[in-house]
Amino acid sequence: MDNYVKTTVLDEGPFFHGTKAQLKVGDLLVPDRQSNYQDRIMNHIYFTATLEAAKWGAELAVALSNTAEVQDEHIYLVEPLGGFENDPNVTDKKFPGNPTRSYRSKEPLKIIGELATWERHSDATIEEMLDGLQKLRAEGKDIIED
Repeated sequence: MDNYVKTTVLDEGPFFHGTKAQLKVGDLLVPDRQSNYQDRIMNHIYFTATLEAAKWGAELAVALSNTAEVQDEHIYLVEPLGGFENDPNVTDKKFPGNPTRSYRSKEPLKIIGELATWERHSDATIEEMLDGLQKLRAEGKDIIED
C-alpha cells in the first residue's frame, strides 16, 4: 500500500468558483494570491462542484478593488488544470464527507464560462452568515487551513 498511487477521480464536475473579481473566459485562477476572505496570501485555489457553495463564495468574497462601490458577484465555470484534493476546511471538519464537493489545488483553474443568472441568497440570510463569520473571527476560530 505504501507505493499506492491515487488515480481515483474525486469529482467529474462541472466546477465553479464564486468571487467578486471581474474575469473573462481564458483567464487563469492561480494560488499564491490574496484571499477573497482573509487578509493573507493563499497557497491553494479553491473551487466547488455545487452551485450552493459557489453562491456563498461569490456572496461572501470581499471586493478586491479600492473603490467604495459594491462589486458584482460572479460564478465562473472553471476547469482544473492539474490535480486537486478535498478542501480540508469543510471536509470532515465541518461536514462529514464532502457534501459541498469543495476542493483546492496548487495548480491553476481555467475560466471556461460564467453563469449568466443564478438566484442569490436573501440579504437577511447573507447578513446572518456574515454575523456568524464575524463571531468566529472575534473568537479566533476563522482559521483556514491552507
